[in-house]
Amino acid sequence: MAIKAVQQFMLGTVMNKETQAAETMQKMKDAGYNGIELCGFMIHPSAFLVKLMTKAAGMPVGNGGKLDWRRLVTESGLKVVSIHQDLGSIEREPEKVAEEAKGFGTDNIVVTGMYRFSYGDAKEVKKLAERLNQAGKTLKTEGIHLLYHNHNCEFLRLTPEKSSYQLLMEETDPDFVNFEFDSYWCAECGENPLEVMEALGNRMKLWHINDRGTRQTGPCMTPILKSDSMELGTGTMPLVALSEQAKAAGIEAVILESHRNWIDKSPVKSLERSAEFLRTYW
Repeated sequence: MAIKAVQQFMLGTVMNKETQAAETMQKMKDAGYNGIELCGFMIHPSAFLVKLMTKAAGMPVGNGGKLDWRRLVTESGLKVVSIHQDLGSIEREPEKVAEEAKGFGTDNIVVTGMYRFSYGDAKEVKKLAERLNQAGKTLKTEGIHLLYHNHNCEFLRLTPEKSSYQLLMEETDPDFVNFEFDSYWCAECGENPLEVMEALGNRMKLWHINDRGTRQTGPCMTPILKSDSMELGTGTMPLVALSEQAKAAGIEAVILESHRNWIDKSPVKSLERSAEFLRTYW
């Protein structure tokens, strides 16, 4: 049975202090989650520019970088399913990245996309695949698996028949690189997440789950509504069908990550509501 986890990125604003972080993780367990996915730049003090960029994207990371995450996670009893890390850090210090993962009891490191990168350029995407292959090969010698996490930019078209994501799948070696698939970002740019899941097959090791819709109530000012992340089962994503495909692929963990638009602006209330779907279908 896949682990049910929450991404730390979602919890930055409710993990600023040790007592608050411990209380939040206990609420996760109470709701039925048994895992957590960590972010490298959130378990260490992060630069002001990093915080500014993530806040500008609508995803504040909080001020928990100085906390003792090893102790907090151990005491929580939650399983660390992976750690998000940037490719540059993996390339510069693969042994350090691997040792930190082992210290948290996980053998998965996830690259979460590239900044200032031309995903619409096939030559650049092939170069990225080469870098991922080499990084994955290096990590494998340390007993660590490398996964790649998508957002929406990977679905830019290189040709009418092929996206950047498809090229990454083709050019990466399954022995060294596999995938953490985010179905929300796939759907957000108009792609069919079920078809992508089917194409990934068992190369999909982890699944970032989210729903997508609107909280609009009462009369609409215009006929057009803006969509955003939603609690599981309250939006328009085909989550039941996606869940069946994820199970067929034998994923290790299903990981909740909503970005904002939470009930009462509370990520904890949001994850508690989403847990209702996970209890039913996972």
